[in-house]
Amino acid sequence: MVKKFINDRITRLLQIKALKLSFTLILSVLYFQPAFSQESSPGDIPSDEASIAAGKATFQELCTVCHAVDKRVVGPALMNVYERRDLPWIISFVKNSQKVISSGDPYAVALYNEYNKTQMSNFDYLSDEEIINIVAYIKHETDNPATPQAAASEDAAAGGAEAVEQGGIPSQYLTAILAGLLVILVIILGVLMLIISVLTKYLKDKKDLDEESQELVAQKLDFGKFFTSSGFLGLMIFLFAAVAFKSVIDGLYTVGVQQNYEPTQPIAFSHALHAGEYEIDCNYCHTGVMKSKNANIPSANICMNCHGQILTESPEIAKIYKALDYDKRTQTYGPNQKPIEWVRIHNLPDLAYFNHSQHVKVGGIECQTCHGEIQEMTVVKQHANLTMGWCIDCHRQTDVNTVGNKYYDQLVELHEASNKNQLKVKDIGGLECSKCHY
Repeated sequence: MVKKFINDRITRLLQIKALKLSFTLILSVLYFQPAFSQESSPGDIPSDEASIAAGKATFQELCTVCHAVDKRVVGPALMNVYERRDLPWIISFVKNSQKVISSGDPYAVALYNEYNKTQMSNFDYLSDEEIINIVAYIKHETDNPATPQAAASEDAAAGGAEAVEQGGIPSQYLTAILAGLLVILVIILGVLMLIISVLTKYLKDKKDLDEESQELVAQKLDFGKFFTSSGFLGLMIFLFAAVAFKSVIDGLYTVGVQQNYEPTQPIAFSHALHAGEYEIDCNYCHTGVMKSKNANIPSANICMNCHGQILTESPEIAKIYKALDYDKRTQTYGPNQKPIEWVRIHNLPDLAYFNHSQHVKVGGIECQTCHGEIQEMTVVKQHANLTMGWCIDCHRQTDVNTVGNKYYDQLVELHEASNKNQLKVKDIGGLECSKCHY
C-alpha cells in the first residue's frame, strides 16, 4: 500500500513537471516569435540610397535578362517578393536555386514546374549583403512605381540632350555661308536699283542737261547686253564655283560616314523586344563593354541561355540552332558548329582608337549617347555620324566623371583653382591628336 502511494506521488510530480515545462516552452516560442519573424520582414531590408543604388547596379547587370520588377519576363515579376518569401529563403534560392528545388521546397518546386522547368543560374559568388541590396532595390521600385508623366519627362530630357550632343557639321556651315552671301547679293542689287531709279528721276527733272546726257538718261536697260556683260558672267562663274566647291566638300565629309546605315541581319534580332520590353541589360550580351576595347558581338551560346527553353519553335531561333548544330529534342550539340555572320554596323577607321571600357566603365557614358535609343530599335541602325568633329564636340561638352575616383582629386583641385567651370574631357587631353591617333 505504501509502495503504491509513493509511486502515485512520483507520477503526479512528473506530470506536474511536464506541464510546467510545456507551458514554459509555449511562452518562450510566443515571446521570441516576433524576433524570428523580423529577421525576414521588410523592416530588415535597407532603405538607404547607397544600398538601393548598389542593388540597382547588380540587378541591371545580372537579373534583367530574366526578370523585371513589375512584369513577368522569362521568370516571374519580382514585385513584393520579400513578402512572399523571407530573406534567408531568397538568399539561398539566388545562390543555388537547384539545391532549394532538390530539397523539395514546395514553393521552389512549383516555380520550377510553372516556368517550364527552367533552372535559374547560380549566383553563389554574391554575398548576402549584395542579394539584400537587390531586394532593397526591388522594394524601392515596388513602393515607387514609375508614372507615365515621369517617363515622358525622361524622354523629353533625353531628346534635348541628344540635340545638344549632335552639334553642327561642316555642310550646314557652308550652306549657311552661301545662303548669307545670296541674301547680301540680293540686298546690294536692290539698293543699286533704288539708287539708279532715284538718280534717273532726278536727272529727268533737270532742264539744263546737254543732248548727250539726255540720251544717256533716256536710254532703257538692255537685258541682252546685261546678261552678256563681263560683270554678270563673272558673278555666275563665282556662284557656280561656290556651289561646286560646296558639293565637293560635302562629298569629302561623307567619305567613310555611315550614319543611318541599317543593314539586314542574318537573324531578325529586335533590340526593342530584348533591351526595351524585357529590359535586358546591354552588358549581358555585349560582355566586353566594361573590360575591353570592343563591346563584343554576342556568341550564339549567350542566346541559348534563354532560347534553349524559350520560343523553341520560332523560325528565327531555328537559325541559332542550325548555327550551333543543336538538336532541341535531345538537347545536344553536334560537331558542325559555325558562327552567325552578323553584319557590322558601327565602323571606325583603323587610324582611330576607341576604347569601350574607358568610356562606359570609367567615364560612365550611357550606350544611348553614341548608339541612340537602341532599346527602341527593331532593326539597329547607326545613330551618330561618328566623325572626328562629332567626337571632339563630345569631348568639349562632357564633364569628367570624377566622383569617387581618387585619381582625379589633385587634378580637380588644380582645375578649380584657376577655372570655375566643371572639369571637361578637353581639360585632360581630350583634344590631343595622340589620344585617338597612334
